[in-house]
Amino acid sequence: MPAQVVDINADGGEGFGPYTIGADAELLRSVTSLNVACGFHGGDPVVIRQTIRAAAAAGVSVGAHPGFPDLQGFGRRPMQIRPAELVDLLIYQIGAVAALAAAEGVRLKHVKAHGALYTMAERDAGQAEAIAQATTAFPGLWLFAPPGSSMAAAAEKRGVRVVPEAFLDRGYRPDGTLVPRSEPGALLTDPEAVAAKAVRLVTRGEVQATDGTVVLLRPRTLCIHSDTPDAPALAAAARRALEAAGVPIAPPDDSSS
Repeated sequence: MPAQVVDINADGGEGFGPYTIGADAELLRSVTSLNVACGFHGGDPVVIRQTIRAAAAAGVSVGAHPGFPDLQGFGRRPMQIRPAELVDLLIYQIGAVAALAAAEGVRLKHVKAHGALYTMAERDAGQAEAIAQATTAFPGLWLFAPPGSSMAAAAEKRGVRVVPEAFLDRGYRPDGTLVPRSEPGALLTDPEAVAAKAVRLVTRGEVQATDGTVVLLRPRTLCIHSDTPDAPALAAAARRALEAAGVPIAPPDDSSS
């Protein structure tokens, strides 16, 4: 039976001004989707447009990567924002990336929340609903979200197409959530381990948690964070292993289910 098509995504465009964060050029050789920072946790208009241009040249699908207004904390600090305000903040960010993409002749394909917002919206119904509502303001976009999460449920209720996501460079807890970055086992940086994890996730629909528990996920997209040490090597190793296992690699499209 043919393997299911899987996407490999990475965060990109997270530098700003003279500051560079992440090895975007190298990652674009291995990934099929790029989540472009929208200016709140990283990125600025020049960086965003340059990042979109580079992704398009590499044949990589482009999405918006909105988060909390937290440049100093890189969007990884929890914030409490009223859902109604959060909707507007997200529309503002997605719209900025969509406009700069249009200027490059590129159509935005997906939305993926960043950092603390993503983590909180896994279970916070209000934040999950805000993400779903903001995504519906741009018809036709996919939403990358953890399978079984509040975010995925809110999106599906609003008719937003969801792409179930798993993380290759992050450890999992037995409940299927990510190990907090402050705890041991949060980050995976060994290319062989990441490659084996990718194949297991796609071919068996499961991942091993830090306590040995097997967690079912069945993802359609696999993420590598651009600021993880040696991220390009991790992405390349995962792609090679998936291709060797006969797994087709491509971004989600309108024929995806």
